[in-house]
Amino acid sequence: MLVKLSTSVFKQTRWYEYGVRFLLGGSATVFAGIVGAQFGVSVGGLFLALPAIFCASATLIESHERRAKEKAGLAGRRRGQQAAALDAAGAGLGSIGLAAFGATFYVMLSINVVGAFAIAILAWVTVSVSAWCLRRKLRITFRHKRPEGLLRSARGRSLFP
Repeated sequence: MLVKLSTSVFKQTRWYEYGVRFLLGGSATVFAGIVGAQFGVSVGGLFLALPAIFCASATLIESHERRAKEKAGLAGRRRGQQAAALDAAGAGLGSIGLAAFGATFYVMLSINVVGAFAIAILAWVTVSVSAWCLRRKLRITFRHKRPEGLLRSARGRSLFP
């Protein structure tokens, strides 16, 4: 899969959606500052690591996907939820990589700041990509090995499509 930049998303996003992102992100940052001032920078830093705009982004992804499907004449609610869930999974895997970045930078900082930063970036990329590949591999393996009748919801549909 090739990563590329697409500017078409700017046409899909309404002006007030950017406002929601900035408002929620700024509010989370201010909250982290207040917590840091009250309880110390170590505790405040934990709150600053909170994905400040994740909630706004997840809702925006859901609404964009839903609107796109509805525009095509299809029910888009489920597709919007799936797109937001996929984004949440990616955020979780990225957080694991961020923890690797922080740990690596902390350990290497006493040797050389620039080198520590470069090695920490490599650790972040390696851990994040590895976690993504592992999740994908386990998801495919789980789909093929599950007993068919065991994982059904109350409505009779599979919990894991």
